[in-house]
Amino acid sequence: MGARNQTQVAEFVFLGFSGVPHGQIYLFVVFLAIYLVTIIGNATIFTLIQLDPRLHSPMYFFLSHLSCLDVCYSSVTVPKILTNFLHQRHTISYNQCMAQMFFLMMFAGSECALLAIMAFDRYAAICQPLRYSNLMSSQVRIPLAIASWIWGFLDSVIHTVLATNVDFCGANQIDHIFCDVPPLLKIACSDIYINEMALHLASIFMSLSPFLFILMSYTSIVSAILRIRSNTGRSKAFSTCAAHLFVVTIYFGMAIVNYNRPSAGYSLGVDTLISTLYCIITPMLNPLIYSLRNKEVKEALRKLLSGQKTEYASTQWK
Repeated sequence: MGARNQTQVAEFVFLGFSGVPHGQIYLFVVFLAIYLVTIIGNATIFTLIQLDPRLHSPMYFFLSHLSCLDVCYSSVTVPKILTNFLHQRHTISYNQCMAQMFFLMMFAGSECALLAIMAFDRYAAICQPLRYSNLMSSQVRIPLAIASWIWGFLDSVIHTVLATNVDFCGANQIDHIFCDVPPLLKIACSDIYINEMALHLASIFMSLSPFLFILMSYTSIVSAILRIRSNTGRSKAFSTCAAHLFVVTIYFGMAIVNYNRPSAGYSLGVDTLISTLYCIITPMLNPLIYSLRNKEVKEALRKLLSGQKTEYASTQWK
């Protein structure tokens, strides 16, 4: 089926940002800056967590996976966008498009699962402190982290296989800035009922369910915070929770909207904004919200930059 489609469409043309032909260089600079901040921020967090023994705890274990995911997630789309800014025609080959879509869906699905696991980790730490060491032991957190990657992989396989069975009949202009399932279905000329049903079902299991789980976890966390007697401690905890929920709401909200609209309801401007928010901006914000605001991470970064020595060789994960 893939070979058949390839004879019909050899490449796709992205129409995103086509309305600003004279501003390509400025968009290149903006997206390059976002990408560099994303890579440097997440790589720094991952390195600090691996090197500093004080960060060898379940919370930072999951944060290291989030940083790795965000680097991969952003690298699937942004480099190709940057390359296209330097060319007059924004194109991608059929095979590259399918590969981009596969990895995009995989990393997006994995991040949804991982964010839900991280919310449970915070719930266990704050609401079940006496059982926390057992709830998040290495025998539990490692399989959970692996399961989040497998979760995204399986979801991606389903959508990619279905997409390779779609006919395009020569239509190759995509109202988007990268290859994703909804804009591809919009230009399809064959029956896409199964594809759209798979998208809606996946949205429930991959986005809506984790998001509701996160909301329930943070509801319990906020309830526990309200019992804190210290006004300073309560204010700090609320600030952290609000920041987490802000990023999570943007990510899941945009994902749910993106994958639940009918293909006929897509518009270039709205799609570009939504995709930029949850595929490009969120990976940049995650290190700032989840890690760099933490006292332990700030101290680890200060020691690394000042060149202070730490006994790394004998450290073990808690």
